[in-house]
Amino acid sequence: MDKAEKSSSESCAHLAQHCGEPLQDVQAQEDSRRLSIDKVGVKNIRYPILVRDRDRGQQHTIASVNMYVKLPHQFKGTHMSRFLEVLAEQEEVISVENLPEILRRIQQSLNAEEAHIELEFPYFMRKEAPVSHASALMDYQVRFSGVRTGEKYQLTLGVTVPVTSLCPCSKEISRYGAHNQRSHVTVTLRYKKFIWVEEIIELVERNASCQLYAILKRPDEKYVTERAYENPMFVEDIVRSVAAELRQDERITLFTVESENFESIHNHSAYAFISGGQ
Repeated sequence: MDKAEKSSSESCAHLAQHCGEPLQDVQAQEDSRRLSIDKVGVKNIRYPILVRDRDRGQQHTIASVNMYVKLPHQFKGTHMSRFLEVLAEQEEVISVENLPEILRRIQQSLNAEEAHIELEFPYFMRKEAPVSHASALMDYQVRFSGVRTGEKYQLTLGVTVPVTSLCPCSKEISRYGAHNQRSHVTVTLRYKKFIWVEEIIELVERNASCQLYAILKRPDEKYVTERAYENPMFVEDIVRSVAAELRQDERITLFTVESENFESIHNHSAYAFISGGQ
């Protein structure tokens, strides 16, 4: 036996000798700094999810998933692999309906008082152009955030809707036309009765200068250009109009509305934010 073979044989024997020994759990060791951590866990796990679709019943999509727990000051760390184990226990996909159970399992598996889960994913709606009725899918960014503290569960819904805004000042002072921009309006809310994602999208779209479409033929382009021109709105107008409708919805307990208008004549964005609730 040459030296290399002998060294390899000795290493295998050494591993075999110690394979039955328990491995030290470093995360469970005590920490002396007495600082609790609000959230610790794993981020950006891509996972299939199933969400309710008002027109088709349900929709399959892919979410970016974040999962955390609150870590008491006396523990050095948390067991990251256990988050993935809880996720793997689900049957192929996760859904909003089973988030409370997932959070309960995270609490149980990691011996945590508080657990968090965040899902962000593209949501698709089929839309028809306003004149030609050309049909295609539009995508919107949706977020669900769940937190379970003890036995108490809370869910937050967020939807980002792209729209068109046209500047009232530009229209007023210009002899020809007015500058417009694409805007991202984000609504985040908590509710006591179920709300469709489509309802939030439609609410935002009717409170903008004009909504967006995936396909536009020339008659459609004429329509959306003139529609925006006839309905100019500042970034402040958009958030106020959306918030005014949300405030009247008795299902909603808390909300925020923010709009970022990506300016066409500046190298910066216009921004507004408003919050409210009942």
